[in-house]
Amino acid sequence: MKLLIFSPYYPPHRGGLETHSDEFNKHFSKRGVAITVFTPHLPLESSAEEIVHENVSVIRFPAIELIHNYPIPAFWKKDFWILWAKIKKSSPEIIISRTRFFFPSLMAGYLAWKKNLPWVHIEHGSDFAQFESTYKNTLGQWYDCIFGRFVLRQAKTLIANSKASQQFVQKLSGRTDCHVIYRGIEKELVQNALPVLDVREQYPNKILIGYIGRLIEGKGVKDLIQAFASSNYQESHLIIIGDGPERENLEAKVSALGLSSYVEFLGALPLSLAMGHLKTWDIFVNPSYTEGIPTSVIEAALLKKAIIATNVGGTNEIITGVDDGILVQPRDITSLKDALIKLQTERSLLESYGQNAEKKVSNLFVWEKAIDSYQALFTKILS
Repeated sequence: MKLLIFSPYYPPHRGGLETHSDEFNKHFSKRGVAITVFTPHLPLESSAEEIVHENVSVIRFPAIELIHNYPIPAFWKKDFWILWAKIKKSSPEIIISRTRFFFPSLMAGYLAWKKNLPWVHIEHGSDFAQFESTYKNTLGQWYDCIFGRFVLRQAKTLIANSKASQQFVQKLSGRTDCHVIYRGIEKELVQNALPVLDVREQYPNKILIGYIGRLIEGKGVKDLIQAFASSNYQESHLIIIGDGPERENLEAKVSALGLSSYVEFLGALPLSLAMGHLKTWDIFVNPSYTEGIPTSVIEAALLKKAIIATNVGGTNEIITGVDDGILVQPRDITSLKDALIKLQTERSLLESYGQNAEKKVSNLFVWEKAIDSYQALFTKILS
């Protein structure tokens, strides 16, 4: 089987979609499947072409981000057309795209039509893009209702990474034939990461609270900082792992609230190091406004951490919010504050919530099971 995958981002670019795509390729290629990834050349220090895993070829085309987190192919560059010609001459059996509103999904659809090949679309989102600006939200929704809807309606086969994504696909496209296949998690890498004890040793008697993810508007990190400022923050220490265009604003907010001694920004870290920090935390918080299925919440559950998360996308498919963590509504800073205070004061819940969360996810997000489902579906498509 030969797959051509159009991915809006790919490692070393960091994010949940990127890890899903890379791990999907890693595990699928072990079954003798040849995979070519066509993706924007971002970040610029990444290789233009390389072979990763077993028989996975990555080709990165010139691209820019006129809008953060939305790469546009550099059509005006000769190098783009050289690589595009190379892709057009390839002979895949299935063409795959990821997330409806990214431009590479349209490229995948065009090439599938041109070559008369099956087009499989994997959807990672469960709502329209969310920003702090009403204008941006309106503009994003307008764009999605045209181009996102087109992708979802035209793809031969639709796969969602959560039930929430499946419901959004139906809402936006009207289609009811979208399959759900949960992603897997590199459980050994997460659980075998060496704990980073520096912060724990520096604050031995404090509750360590942490966030891992991009620092962009839709992740709600400013809400976490505001809620933390209203909680028992003197007894805690907040650690933020990740980077992005909002970092400077978030650091300014921390300073303005007088929290500089209680909040620490560590920047973007390799997965093993991020998991090493997560191992030492007491509480993990994901305050996002929208998600498909948040990888960081799954990782926190695997490490038996008490979780506070917004009830968006497929988050409630990871934890129920009953006895395995706390779910709050997005942008509800008061509820987020109350959740923090509850876990800061009722410390017996930290262990019980973590243990219950781990029981639920340990057998649900497994790559072997996911690849079995993908392979069976792809085989059916080709037959």
